[in-house]
Amino acid sequence: MPIRPISPDRLVELLTDRIAALPGAGERRLRVAVDGAAAAAPGALADALVEPLRLRGLPTLRVPAAGFLRPASIRMEYGRHDPDAFHDLWLDDGALAREVLDPLEPGGTGRVLPSLRDPVTDRATRAPYTALAPGGVLLLDGALLLGRWLPLELTVHLALSPAALARRTPPEERWTLPAFARYEAETVPAEAADLTVRFDDPRHPALVEPG
Repeated sequence: MPIRPISPDRLVELLTDRIAALPGAGERRLRVAVDGAAAAAPGALADALVEPLRLRGLPTLRVPAAGFLRPASIRMEYGRHDPDAFHDLWLDDGALAREVLDPLEPGGTGRVLPSLRDPVTDRATRAPYTALAPGGVLLLDGALLLGRWLPLELTVHLALSPAALARRTPPEERWTLPAFARYEAETVPAEAADLTVRFDDPRHPALVEPG
């Protein structure tokens, strides 16, 4: 596939344009996911989209997927550093769909729970529900989001080469690397996503264009 270098600012502009051009933009609620390992900082890109979308008249709501991890008793059932558990069990995709994505369907209530569980304390956040206005945009970020049948209008994958992922992953988190290798092999996120951005160097991203 052709790869086109793009500046970080232009990437934000391009994604803003793409979201604003989605069917129903400005009328129905849209759900956009930025998928990527923590080393790619998908949350930073999602944050950067908030103000440009608001300037287009599209109210936004940010939800990190990290607020929807399963309890530690489930995540750590096979040990604290099990990459298969990290891949399969950590994200409570059922709760994410139920509390965040499904209410934004056409005719839905628009009431979203921004977080369910604090990933550090492993306690319920008791966050209040937040209403996203019709025509608003949900910006979800997190790792290993694709291939889960989550209802989303646009998915963006931040791709890292194995070398870049290993280099930018802190030593205490490198046990997760086999999970991302499995994700690449089984889900093939670069093909599953609507848009893929090579993010080996966040200062010099590159857009992967369909061949």
